[in-house]
Amino acid sequence: MRYALTHPMTGHPYDAEIAAGSGVTAIAVAAEAAGFSGLGFTDHPAPTQRWLDSGGHDALDPFVAMSFAAASTSTVRLIPNIVVLPYRNPFLVAKASATLDLLSGGRFTLAVGVGYLKREFAALGVDYDERGMLFDESLEVIRAIWTGDDVSYAGRHFAAHGITAHPRPSSRPHPPIWIGGNSGRARQRVATSGQGWCPFPATPGLAQTTGTTSLDTVERLAEALGDLRRRFDECRRDWTEVDVAFTNLRGGSPGDDDFNADDYLNGIAQLAAVGVTWMQVPVPGDSLSHALETIERFGQQVVAEGARR
Repeated sequence: MRYALTHPMTGHPYDAEIAAGSGVTAIAVAAEAAGFSGLGFTDHPAPTQRWLDSGGHDALDPFVAMSFAAASTSTVRLIPNIVVLPYRNPFLVAKASATLDLLSGGRFTLAVGVGYLKREFAALGVDYDERGMLFDESLEVIRAIWTGDDVSYAGRHFAAHGITAHPRPSSRPHPPIWIGGNSGRARQRVATSGQGWCPFPATPGLAQTTGTTSLDTVERLAEALGDLRRRFDECRRDWTEVDVAFTNLRGGSPGDDDFNADDYLNGIAQLAAVGVTWMQVPVPGDSLSHALETIERFGQQVVAEGARR
């Protein structure tokens, strides 16, 4: 099992120390020292005040922040959680991703999702109802420009002729692409061309809010993974090569005083048995000191202990 954390800007207002450059560096360095394999940032360029007041959170730009974190680390992968792909022109996403992968020595994973906040789409001038088509076309463009020269593309939303974009990513054939979302449509995209699936725990209420499928038990996750394997078989791909990232539902939150590391490790074993390969670990965002203490303790109680078992 490998472990990843998202930079803990977990609310609004955010903690100023966590958002500062020194805070980004401190968390990235601490995560790498504790044995984490991945570090990411969220993507909300234009959230509404209403969403923020209803439990949303502030965010740094993921590409800028991941680049900043890459400069102070050497092994941890940069995995956004997640880039809302329809928000951006795919040629710009491809260029930012290739640059980050090259400068970090091949440590970038492009984790992408369709998005769900209608007012954020409106603020960015993106048609919410077209987001699925935008997503699919964007993935085609990104893969093409990462791996080819003199690229031409004619889609419903993007048209280009004779494009060559160098430098290319250092990863071959290109950085891994993880696809977020709990739906069968998301799993089909993974089976068709993805290297990872990153669903998220969602109660029925949260699933309704985000417009996705409920996924709140290991049993439901196992059913979804069975569906993913079937889709891989239909596409004649080896499903054992795909990564699956999820959050452990046992043991409590690592930042709480009553966190139960033994139960958490049992939960990891349960998730690994159904096919999870990456663990998304929540880190508290109330203060930089609390975040760093949690990362260090998690490294000792879970990462190191799990490696011994």
